[in-house]
Amino acid sequence: MGRDLTQGPVIKTLIAFAIPMILGDLLQQCYNIADTLIVGQFLGTTALGAVGSAFSLMTFITSIILGLAMGSGTIFSMRFGQKDEKSLKESILASFILILIVTVILDILVYVFIDQIIELLNTPSEMIVMMHDYLFYVFMGLLAIFLYNFFASLLRSLGDSIMPLVFLAISAILNIILDLYFVAVLNIGVQGAAIATVIAQYISGFGIMIYTCKKYPDLLRYQGVKLKAHRLKEIANFSFLTCLQQSIMNLGILMVQGLVNSFGTVVMASFAASVKIDAFAYLPVQDLGNAFSIFISQNFGADKKDRIKKGIKAAFMITVTFGIITSLFVNIFAYELLGLFSDVPEVIAVGREYLLIEGSFYALIGILFLLYGLYRAICMPMMSVILTILSLGTRVVLAYILADMIGVIGIWWSVPIGWILADLFGIIYYFIYAKKKILV
Repeated sequence: MGRDLTQGPVIKTLIAFAIPMILGDLLQQCYNIADTLIVGQFLGTTALGAVGSAFSLMTFITSIILGLAMGSGTIFSMRFGQKDEKSLKESILASFILILIVTVILDILVYVFIDQIIELLNTPSEMIVMMHDYLFYVFMGLLAIFLYNFFASLLRSLGDSIMPLVFLAISAILNIILDLYFVAVLNIGVQGAAIATVIAQYISGFGIMIYTCKKYPDLLRYQGVKLKAHRLKEIANFSFLTCLQQSIMNLGILMVQGLVNSFGTVVMASFAASVKIDAFAYLPVQDLGNAFSIFISQNFGADKKDRIKKGIKAAFMITVTFGIITSLFVNIFAYELLGLFSDVPEVIAVGREYLLIEGSFYALIGILFLLYGLYRAICMPMMSVILTILSLGTRVVLAYILADMIGVIGIWWSVPIGWILADLFGIIYYFIYAKKKILV
């Protein structure tokens, strides 16, 4: 039915499963990266800041959908590891209905309160119209985001991480082509970038849904399968905790975005460019954490303690090594990377300062993603929430305190400090309590 992650060499299985997820999410980042690059080059610094700020808001909204899908995927993985097809089908049905309802409610709310949200973000007056125009169109893609993330989580939970990559590759290329056409050729501004993104998202969303229905017709055939209250409750309890973790993480980023906006257009544009570089830099370890979570949850469901132990060691080694290498690369090529987004010296100077500080600690965020994935996989999603609150709470509080004391550089230093505290707490808790639950 799918790929069994409870069999085969641990490191090879984990890496082979993780690589398509990494490539897929790198392509997903291309949606907004393409908007940012093209908008920055063709429409200028003000438009770049508007799209960058909108991206932080969009990330927060979509994190709710992503969190629900990831939480559901963990349940799917455990049922698959247990070889319990009936329970798996019941969980899929309950999850689909729950996340669809949440998506519709979110879409209604963001359109009703779009002006208030823009105002809450301390958006400079010269950016308000651009940001409103961009958000008005890009929020039309929420249903597509739901479809893609739900079916991608389902496929990954069954051990298939390749097909989500295929559909993203097609839509990412289409997004870039349409971006150039709408913005550079038709010259319809930030609205064109948003429309290009939405079209590409629907291609990937409907494409992966059709593929999944054809590939796994028995799994998605619901004769005799009913929506059961206890399955809905199980999915809701687990998924909402994962959703809460994702939402808190991005809410913290959104709050920092509001603080960044108060420093003006140059800092906004620098932050917008730097965050995109950040997203690419630590996205591989984020996806390794997600792949690790699915690996652990399948083996946890199958009660394969030895594979879990080996998987933890392998994932830690890979993450730390990759984080160190990535930090060196970003520090060495900071100027060149920022130059892709803007040719304004002030923007590049502020962005380089950000990257030299935060970009030196990617191994720390990699470890934190592993801890998120581990606690989610062993049915302790509340610990992921606690670690997120600790990391992001520290970041937000310190950002406001340090920004008042030493300026914008204080915002940059608040990030690695939050990572360090969360890592220490998560690792200590693992050795004191969680390790016994997994391996004894």
